[in-house]
Amino acid sequence: MTLYKKKQRIRRVQEMNDILQMLYPVAKIALNYSTDFECLVAVQLSAQCTDERVNRVTAKLFKKYKTINEYAEASISEMEQAVYQTGFYRNKAKNLIASAKKVRDEFNGELPRTLSEMTTIPGAARKTANVVLSTLFGVHEGIAVDTHVRRFVIRFDLSDYTDPVRIERDLMQIMPQELWWGFNHRLVNYGRDYCKAHKHDCTTHPLTEVYPKSNAIWPKAK
Repeated sequence: MTLYKKKQRIRRVQEMNDILQMLYPVAKIALNYSTDFECLVAVQLSAQCTDERVNRVTAKLFKKYKTINEYAEASISEMEQAVYQTGFYRNKAKNLIASAKKVRDEFNGELPRTLSEMTTIPGAARKTANVVLSTLFGVHEGIAVDTHVRRFVIRFDLSDYTDPVRIERDLMQIMPQELWWGFNHRLVNYGRDYCKAHKHDCTTHPLTEVYPKSNAIWPKAK
């Protein structure tokens, strides 16, 4: 990233954040949960699944499994059935049980509060870990780059890359740390309310004025 390009991106992402903060003054996760571990469960299940569907699934799941130990001792077949509707249910069920055992046995039943520790939990890669840490503990060690963030980063030329890890590094260079947490949640809301992934006319959308070229840039989903 050249110095000129970096300055342009710093200005652009600040303008985007100003608009997003006006549209969504309170940035919060759209997933429902009552305990710290339920937050981790919901975020894990949200991979390749809509928040609305996850909330429907967890409404039943959280009634069936109320403690970390109940998750840890759950039958894999019953867990698969419980999370089936979120997709990739075999892997998700396996990770939920394994993550419960990890938290119970190695972290004394409490979620860790560092990125390095959180990412040792099965099913909690950087994106999941960043979301959980920011949401629960106000710990902002990185930026959660999901499909929504990736799409808008490419459309608004905020990174030279399409890989989420490299996108995160670029964003961390051009955004103040205090804005990291809300960026993901606000873009998720913006994508839902104004600018969905399919091609359409974005001319009048609030963010388009920041970077008019974005109206013609449609990255492939990954």
